[in-house]
Amino acid sequence: MKGAITQYIDAAQVVLYFFWAFFAYLVYYLRREDKREGYPLAYERQDTAPYLNFPPIPSAKTFVLPHGGVTYAPRVGEREPEYNASPIAPWPGAPLEPNGDGLNDKVGPGSYALRADTPDLTLDGMPKIVPLRIASGEKLVTHDKQGVEATSGSYHHFTLSPRDPDPRGMAVIGLDGAVAGTITDVWIDVSEVMIRYLELQAPGAAGTVLLPINFARIDARRGQVKVKALQAAQFSGVPGLKSPQQITFQEEDRICAYYGGGTLYATTLRRESLL
Repeated sequence: MKGAITQYIDAAQVVLYFFWAFFAYLVYYLRREDKREGYPLAYERQDTAPYLNFPPIPSAKTFVLPHGGVTYAPRVGEREPEYNASPIAPWPGAPLEPNGDGLNDKVGPGSYALRADTPDLTLDGMPKIVPLRIASGEKLVTHDKQGVEATSGSYHHFTLSPRDPDPRGMAVIGLDGAVAGTITDVWIDVSEVMIRYLELQAPGAAGTVLLPINFARIDARRGQVKVKALQAAQFSGVPGLKSPQQITFQEEDRICAYYGGGTLYATTLRRESLL
């Protein structure tokens, strides 16, 4: 009988085959897409870990950013972060030992990602993390690489809560008990309404020195800000800022990595085990 296709073809079997084919393609597609972000495009030993396994890395996709510009994923050809360290053993994945002081060698707790060298922005397109002197009403003016005014505006009048200790004017004490400098201002996140950094004057520092609030312990009774991550003399080496009015993603990573590196490399004793 014409049209009675189900009499001589097993429709259920055909549907099952289509499902298997679809599921296999779905697994293939998802395995390619999960290589779009975070997949290692460089290896310590290329002979044992080739760049392209199966399935291959997908072609770059363009993403439009909310405040202008575009980014691509995967970012094939992007330069790898440089670090100053050597593996302690010949096999792949061996721990890296800094060749220098460990604070600027970009390894271990001092490592960081190469995020964009642009500031995090609010919905209005203003820098999100600024010093309190700007957030309290002073006009913010930033410039691009060519010196042209890029951002101009002002924030609502932010202030510190009188119920909390005001760290401005307090001395910063390093892990060695010495004075590293004096707090001059606080940097706040105007979107999250919280303190992100403390700004201090450190002897020998070239410019603005920021202290991440997570590495600080404010002792209101003694009028001190204690930091266990660095010795007092090491504050002069904290990575600086291009602008005293804002901080970029990359500058945030570098500063936090410097203090993070200090948790292991600030003294030689910290590099060794307790036993």
